[in-house]
Amino acid sequence: MNLVQQHAGQSVVNNPAIPNDQNDNVLQTVTGSIMNGLGQQAQGGGLGSLKGMATGQGDSSTLADHPATQGVQQTVQQDLMSKLGISPQVAMSVAGSLVPMVLSKLMHKADDPNDSSVDAGSLMSSLGGQGGGLGGLFGK
Repeated sequence: MNLVQQHAGQSVVNNPAIPNDQNDNVLQTVTGSIMNGLGQQAQGGGLGSLKGMATGQGDSSTLADHPATQGVQQTVQQDLMSKLGISPQVAMSVAGSLVPMVLSKLMHKADDPNDSSVDAGSLMSSLGGQGGGLGGLFGK
């Protein structure tokens, strides 16, 4: 949630298409949707290469173009539309700007032994115990 809040300025808080009284609901929905999307991607095995890209290993395509990132973005977009009634264009904009940034920061934090704000065990628990190899993914 903290990562989403830190990066939500332009896409949520300062977005005229999202009423200010909806900001907290949008941030909570985005956070929950990212975690749900990560759980789905972990089950499908798509997080290993995503982590490699986020930490500078792997191929040269961008994190935003990665299928796992796109899958999480789609989950966020659908939840914003269905749960909060946000238009498809605004939901796509919010998901497209927040998801790659948050996933990149999350993967870096989980991979950094000096950063205790995110650890693989907590992340696996947050994903409902459906980590599907997240322990190995983060090397912990």
